[in-house]
Amino acid sequence: MPETTPFSDANARRLRAVRLWLYAVAAMIFLTLVVGGATRLTESGLSITEWKPVTGVLPPLTQSDWQDEFAKYQAIPQYRERNQGMSLSAFKTIYFWEWSHRLLARSTGFVFLVPFLFFLWRGDVPKALRARLWTIFAGGAALGAVGWWMVSSGLAGSNLVSVSQYRLGFHLTLACAIYAAVLWTAQGLRRLTPPEVPARQRLGALAIALLMLVQIYLGALVAGLDAGLTYNTWPLIDGAFVPDGARLWFVQPAWRNLFENTLTVQFDHRMLAYTIFVLALWHAFDARRCASARGALWLAGGITLQAGLGIVTLLHQAPLALALAHQMLAIVVFSIAIVHAEKLSRRTNARAVNLAEQGA
Repeated sequence: MPETTPFSDANARRLRAVRLWLYAVAAMIFLTLVVGGATRLTESGLSITEWKPVTGVLPPLTQSDWQDEFAKYQAIPQYRERNQGMSLSAFKTIYFWEWSHRLLARSTGFVFLVPFLFFLWRGDVPKALRARLWTIFAGGAALGAVGWWMVSSGLAGSNLVSVSQYRLGFHLTLACAIYAAVLWTAQGLRRLTPPEVPARQRLGALAIALLMLVQIYLGALVAGLDAGLTYNTWPLIDGAFVPDGARLWFVQPAWRNLFENTLTVQFDHRMLAYTIFVLALWHAFDARRCASARGALWLAGGITLQAGLGIVTLLHQAPLALALAHQMLAIVVFSIAIVHAEKLSRRTNARAVNLAEQGA
């Protein structure tokens, strides 16, 4: 794709440094999401029963420290109901999954804040982006608090043996929204001429990206309810393509079925998957003669692969390797959707030039 009107060399270097930093932050968030998925699938999230943002950076260092942490875990419902008799060695395994997830999250905050302050000090961040980047940082800080709010739902005094699916869904969706904002912003700093495409292509790309974020939320509900371990047939679910309404809506009040009824949650996840798949195919077909054809094809191909992997994962009752691959591919395809939507959303190349000129 051709470049826009050239920046000055100084402005080009400044924006390139900021863009590469944002890509590094996005990569850190991606890794944190993957490890977070593994933490959920291995049911490791409740192994650390306290929130220590500073001292929690270090894991237990002595045998006595490990025994203390294990004793705290033994006091929560998950241990009593699911892991009674667990050895200290097995506890260390789940502990390190959760500790790694928290360490990555803290490290991501550091990788964002320190270079950000440096770039602000040098005047390298365009004025038009400063408020957005501070908002992203605030969202990341809030995400840490939301993470602890999620974990606290399954600790001592709770009647849950895992975290609340409501809080899990909110935590994951917020993390993905922050990831999308960072990736979108980084892409916006590339000096590329926007493709000339019909408005419906722009709207279609945005709709797919937004629906994928909703699908990720529904996937979190499926994971939180262990709904992937039931109704392991396809294309039928509970013996039909559309289950009986009495089975879908038996919980009262009715809205709770959308979040607590395993059949309804899995059915919703399937139906939205079909919707996204059809929309992606239509989007790719519609773009076949447009400048957006390659991106639309990549997106349709990724969604098709993700749908197929989801079906295989379901039919095999969500073994760890397949379930983790399904979750990781979801973030990869979501990334493709964000990059594609951002590229088509550029109205003119003047915006990127103005960002550079407003840098000081």
